[in-house]
Amino acid sequence: MSKQNSTLPIVEDHLADFNRDRRVLLLSLMAIFIGVISALIAYALVWLIGLITNLAFYQRLATDFVSPANNHLGFLVIIVPMIGGLIIGLMARYGSEQIRGHGIPEALEAILIGQSRISFKVAVLKPLSSALSIGTGGPFGAEGPIIMTGGAFGSLFAQAFKLSAAERKTLLVAGAAGGMAAIFATPLAAVLIAVELLLFEWKPRSFIPVAFSAITATLLRIPLLGSGPIFLVPPHTPLSFAEMIYSLGVGIVAGFGSSMLTILVYLFEDMFRKLPIHWMYWPIIGGFFIGLGGLINPHTLGVGYDTIRSLLSGSVIGVALITLLIVKTLSWSIALGSGTSGGVLAPLLIIGGALGAMEARVIPAGDVSLWVMISMAAMMGGTMRSPFTCIIFVLELTHDLNLVPGLLIACVAADAVTVLLMRRSILTEKVARRGVHLTREYSVDPLELVRVSEVMDRDPATVPSAMKVSELADRIARGEKRLTHHQGFPIVDGKGNLVGIITWGDITQIVAKGIADYKTVLEAGNDSPVVEYPDELVHEAVMKMLHHDIGRLLVVDRHEPRKLVGYLGRSAIMEARLHRLHEERVREPGWLTSAIPSLIKKEPPALVWSNGKRPKTSKQSAKNN
Repeated sequence: MSKQNSTLPIVEDHLADFNRDRRVLLLSLMAIFIGVISALIAYALVWLIGLITNLAFYQRLATDFVSPANNHLGFLVIIVPMIGGLIIGLMARYGSEQIRGHGIPEALEAILIGQSRISFKVAVLKPLSSALSIGTGGPFGAEGPIIMTGGAFGSLFAQAFKLSAAERKTLLVAGAAGGMAAIFATPLAAVLIAVELLLFEWKPRSFIPVAFSAITATLLRIPLLGSGPIFLVPPHTPLSFAEMIYSLGVGIVAGFGSSMLTILVYLFEDMFRKLPIHWMYWPIIGGFFIGLGGLINPHTLGVGYDTIRSLLSGSVIGVALITLLIVKTLSWSIALGSGTSGGVLAPLLIIGGALGAMEARVIPAGDVSLWVMISMAAMMGGTMRSPFTCIIFVLELTHDLNLVPGLLIACVAADAVTVLLMRRSILTEKVARRGVHLTREYSVDPLELVRVSEVMDRDPATVPSAMKVSELADRIARGEKRLTHHQGFPIVDGKGNLVGIITWGDITQIVAKGIADYKTVLEAGNDSPVVEYPDELVHEAVMKMLHHDIGRLLVVDRHEPRKLVGYLGRSAIMEARLHRLHEERVREPGWLTSAIPSLIKKEPPALVWSNGKRPKTSKQSAKNN
């Protein structure tokens, strides 16, 4: 090999790995303030839940965050959540219907169709209704309401300034992440749930401000609510091979359990919809079943942090464990289906933990706390379809880092099961039922990976500036091959420099007016064409086309703006898309199938689409056209 060919040529590059927007600094400063507000809101929510719980179940004026499980109300325990349901129904009907549900779908809807605008009314009523729901025994967590409330205040703060919808979304999610970090002392999980569920992108402009908000809220949590972790457990030894295999089984079981939970919630919601009464009264019915569940097993009432600690310690066994799993599942599903206000994370931890405690009785390896934690994470990962969030969430709750391999195996297995069994998660199904489709698959737009120079026509047909429109029209009518490829034609002067562009639409208008013999192509066309550079991305070219409402761009040299180097039309852009389609759907022969004749037919290897059909040849396409 010659010395000249020993290295690849260096391409002039004006691009970067990420979009570098200095406004991320401004957004980060705003997010820090939002993190402060979110921490204060989290503290107020916990204070309010404690106040209502003490009043409703113990008839005392106190704000301690206590469990309603130790109440002595007897059969009157059924009445308490029914009263809470009545008040929530009134608040939803005469205040805002957006306070119904567990918060995250409402936040998603605001982001997807509301341009990240949430009203002040929702910001006030959501925490009040949630505190009332949980404080009167609702089997919910505080994370959904705080995500919605923190997001609402983030949105309100953003609406006070001149920001784009994307920037408002960043601050909305910053508020949501700050609230979750403050409630659970889980800043990393709060950032991950923003990335996996709320942001719909992975960009520094959104990731960095959200992280600042979560960190700020976590720092303020220490003086307000205390430091984490919430569920500190003795650290386990590194998992053995057998324990990792059992983790796979626990994850698969949790995946089926997650699917069942999603089905149950929306089954009960559909049943409530068939009732001949206004939806305002549904939470009362849901409250009845909450109270009935509390009468059977008091530990199904409220947030249940004490119940999670009992599961981790292995003190819940036998009939108490079975009734906890069944009653918590049913009361939570029915209550959530009734449209009351509450979250999903804490109930999923309890349901998954109870299932893990039952599995620990038959798994001949590890202790109860190991399988409780792995099953908790897997149940969350399968139900929410956010496996990384759930892995980190459990790690931050317990600080048991040796569980990482088992958590990864179980959460991925549960996620795989639910993805294959269910079209949507418990969080996205509600949004889909309102007519909004969303996809949670993150991928890079192929147009952001291709430069204009890779797909442009490098030798477009040009026309001299002095040519009459009638002459050009006649040549097109005769079907000259070079003039039928594109809808526009670059106009050049005598030296070959670009001076304009004329399109078929321009030609048609001039011909229709009967002045084609008198007008030159430069007079009829545009002498200030929109241009593109060969080293820019096709994505930027498409944005330029949409902004100027045109279907083609002339490509010029960056350093010589009158030097034409190419033509970019819509067909060339579609080729970039087609290339990505081929990568995903066209299967190529492998070395193994090519080497073993028994596995392939006695014919030359051919590309095959994923549906088993071969792409049409040019002759077949011509015949069909």
